[in-house]
Amino acid sequence: MAKTRKLSYYLSLFIFISSNIFAQIQDSVLTRIDSTHKTIKIIDDHNSNTKETETIYSTANSLVEKPLTVLILDFEDRPIEGVPVYFSIIYAPQKSVGTQIENDTVFTNQNGIAQTSIKLGSEKGDYDFSARIDNNNGENNIVYFKIYARDQSWVFYLVIGLIGGLALFILGMEMMSDGLKKAAGSKMRSILSTITNNRFIAVIAGIFVTIGMQSSSATTVMLVSFVQAQLMTFSQSLGIILGASIGTTITAQLIAFKITDYALLIVGIGVLIRLLAKTKKLKNIGGGILGFGILFLGMWLMSDSMFPLRTYKPFIDLLLHLENPIMGILVGTLFTALIQSSGAFIGIVIVLGSQGLITLEAAIPLLLGSNLGTSITAILASINSSRDAKRVALAHSLFKILGIILFAWWIPTFADLIRTFSPATGLDITSPNNFDALPRQIANAHTFFNIILTAILLPGINIAAKLITKMLPDIPDEEEEEHFKTKYLEDDLISTPALALSLTKAEIIRMALKVKGMIEKILPIFFDYKPEALDELNEKEEEIDFLNFKINRYLRKISQESIVEERSDEIFQLMHTATEIEQIGNVIAKRLVPLAKKKNKNNIHFSEEGEKEIREYHLKTIKQMSRSIEYFKDINLQDAKHIKQKYKKYRLMEQELRRTHFDRLLDEVPETVESSQIHLELIELLKRISSHATNIASMQLESHGEKEKEISLKAELHNIEKKKKKKKEIEE
Repeated sequence: MAKTRKLSYYLSLFIFISSNIFAQIQDSVLTRIDSTHKTIKIIDDHNSNTKETETIYSTANSLVEKPLTVLILDFEDRPIEGVPVYFSIIYAPQKSVGTQIENDTVFTNQNGIAQTSIKLGSEKGDYDFSARIDNNNGENNIVYFKIYARDQSWVFYLVIGLIGGLALFILGMEMMSDGLKKAAGSKMRSILSTITNNRFIAVIAGIFVTIGMQSSSATTVMLVSFVQAQLMTFSQSLGIILGASIGTTITAQLIAFKITDYALLIVGIGVLIRLLAKTKKLKNIGGGILGFGILFLGMWLMSDSMFPLRTYKPFIDLLLHLENPIMGILVGTLFTALIQSSGAFIGIVIVLGSQGLITLEAAIPLLLGSNLGTSITAILASINSSRDAKRVALAHSLFKILGIILFAWWIPTFADLIRTFSPATGLDITSPNNFDALPRQIANAHTFFNIILTAILLPGINIAAKLITKMLPDIPDEEEEEHFKTKYLEDDLISTPALALSLTKAEIIRMALKVKGMIEKILPIFFDYKPEALDELNEKEEEIDFLNFKINRYLRKISQESIVEERSDEIFQLMHTATEIEQIGNVIAKRLVPLAKKKNKNNIHFSEEGEKEIREYHLKTIKQMSRSIEYFKDINLQDAKHIKQKYKKYRLMEQELRRTHFDRLLDEVPETVESSQIHLELIELLKRISSHATNIASMQLESHGEKEKEISLKAELHNIEKKKKKKKEIEE
């Protein structure tokens, strides 16, 4: 019995030990079996995310910055150490030489990661690589890498593409602007000439003028000239400045249209119109369309050149920094000031957006900076101009600075507002398929900014005018600082003949006022001789000659532009007016000044009656000159007729003065006998001055009379043709 229990005890112990050993063996076998079930995945070493495939961008014939990295996991997704990973080249472009894998076989580290470096071959294009592991189940044992190699000289091609594209873009803008200005120049002048103190009308005028000019900078430069020429007041110009800011956003809205694929078609249409057009107006329209096409051709070239930047991480990181408002505003201001065109810079921003390189939050600070940068052009234009012109430039800058202050602190909210009113959601820079709507959002942000800013500033525009006037008060004798300089002639506006002629007219009025001053100062010298006064008159005559030369040269430049017949007639009339004024200066300096010297040298005196007559006739001469200047400021044919009638009276008056002088000679009045020659010559020269002043108005009357005759003749011929046609119909 004891033996049976002992045997049973040993048997139970054997079974227990055997079962434990079997369990351990089973666990070991299962572990070995499961360890062969491995998974290979690509790992992004920046954020540890895994994926099945990966596309990397690099440069041909260079070491790829990012190594090929894989992660090996077991069936419980735990990293496995010591697993061999086999890297291999699947495809390389034809003729590519030098493609290398640093290590074909790499064992995983304790984190289950294996990686190797790649050197790309000499040719650009797609390179395909794989990473493989041995796996018993035949699944999840290989992953693929695609590396796109840019050309070795991609930076060079990028730079020349950007330079060429930007050049075409700016050329297209200038051609479009030039065509529009020439086609609608006279209308722009008529718009500006009807400006009143109504601030809303001024804003609307600024919008339309800038659409025609295609540049708010050009409009502001023009305003500087017009205020300086006293064709409008400083207060009136402020409304136009605000309107100009809205008008220039139309360019951005046009650019945002995705019509770059049709750029060559638009160019072809523009060239066709220019070739077939019979009138200058149609040719100008064709030129504008041609410029529009070239603009989009430049955009396409810039966009194509920027494509490699979409995958160039250093550049993307740099652009992301532009979401810092201060940095973005600074870059936008400097770049716009450098290329002197906010439209061109905004075009570049839209191209960046279309390539998915920039977010709306980063684009808005650039737009704000661009709006400020465009005001620098006006500041440069006002450096040597009048006080009012400097105020225009300052107002433009202050408005933009105020706008930046108002918008910079709520850019994210503003961006959300723009997305709400735009076709689609904003851009997520990590999702390159979602940026089609960004160009329109950028254009809308530009427009909304300027509309909101105008709505804020417009009610207080008169207060703004007073504050800016206090900041830049008038300086006495500013006129003297501009001695021997033209004041209103702007070469930048020659391409817009209608506007340039308005400035020429202002310069001629300035010249006429100087001559009027000479007329006023010449007679007192005959009675109170002062050598320094004579020297001053001679110097003034030199200035008149200088102005006449500059005015005529400026008018010749305008005449070389494509102008309509009406503008050609206006140029001739302005030249004629300037010549008449210059002739008055010559009469004073070359005839009256020597006559005054002769009278003083010989100590000759006029008789009391003679002096009274001369003073009276001199006063009539000054009045005639004043009438001509006032008439020239605002052409009115009734005033011209009045001036001619006055001259007839003055001519008769001169004859009457000669008769009374001869009566005194017969009475042998000593002073009359002594001063006879000087007396008669002085009266005759004053009459000649009145004649030249009258000729300013006579020219307009003659021109108008010829036009009336031409119209009358055409009407008469039309009636004759009409009667002949009617007679022929009756006979038939």
